[in-house]
Amino acid sequence: MRRKRLGTGTALLAAVAATGLALTQTAAAVTPQSATITADCGSFGGGAATLTATQSGTAATITLTSSAIKAPLALSKDSITSTLTMVKASGGTTAFTGKKNPAMAAGDPVTVGPLSGTVASGDSLEAYGGSLKMTVFGITITCTAKAKQSPGPFVFD
Repeated sequence: MRRKRLGTGTALLAAVAATGLALTQTAAAVTPQSATITADCGSFGGGAATLTATQSGTAATITLTSSAIKAPLALSKDSITSTLTMVKASGGTTAFTGKKNPAMAAGDPVTVGPLSGTVASGDSLEAYGGSLKMTVFGITITCTAKAKQSPGPFVFD
């Protein structure tokens, strides 16, 4: 009888521990989820752009959309190689890369992403001081933020 109670107690303890582990491994969140910047892309234009961030553990993505920055010519889906470099508050940078974009006609608003990167808990990332480099047909277009992003940097869980 004692063995049966010990087995039941051990099973109950294991179930409680497993539930606790499951509860602590909830999806990580980034705040804010979106921010705006004013981008300068040189002769390719510039203006307001929105950055949208997601996070799942140490994996994160950022997508940039802008109706102020226009596609210079018709572009097929996933034809823009992009690197978004964000500045870390603690020093250094984090790069988000990818070859993801919707198909765009000449003059359409530009969207790139989701671009993938790796973050650590507590990372605070800002577009100002970094850059977005997009390579299209062998031509590299570099965009920079003219001021800090609003409402503030992305902070990852």
